Amino acid sequence: MAEKGMAKGRCQCGKIHIEIGVPARWAWHDHSGKSRHAHGAAYATYVGSWRSRFRIAKGATAITRYTDDAGDVRGFCSHCGTPVSYERKHSPQMVNLPRALFESGTGREPLYHVSLEDSPEWAYRGEKLKPLKGYPGVLWTGAKRRKKSGLEALFDC
Repeated sequence: MAEKGMAKGRCQCGKIHIEIGVPARWAWHDHSGKSRHAHGAAYATYVGSWRSRFRIAKGATAITRYTDDAGDVRGFCSHCGTPVSYERKHSPQMVNLPRALFESGTGREPLYHVSLEDSPEWAYRGEKLKPLKGYPGVLWTGAKRRKKSGLEALFDC
């Protein structure tokens, strides 16, 4: 792959470097339980690449793989634990990569949401946020108002 027309990514510790041709095939937010557990986050954002446009530029031997019951394979850095790939059994020509690994653009914006119905109730839903006094850079939704009981609502206590 030529230097121009590709996006470079890496794991947290830098032992693994990956490259994809740009533009990526697609990008999406995955709210499924499988991705939530693999990433330890409310959802994972992926870019999909044709396998022929993907390469491991450094550290292939540092990748450890996990195959789930469905035959899907996830690759992780064996040193720092960063998720580096997600290969679905029914799409052998594609490799999906966490978008967060790439510092530069991948040529696709994540416009799609997969398995949104699996999203946990604690995930951020776009509520209005305000600064938390005394904690620069921290935003919060504010205190939750408790619902009034039937009698309190009736008498506006």
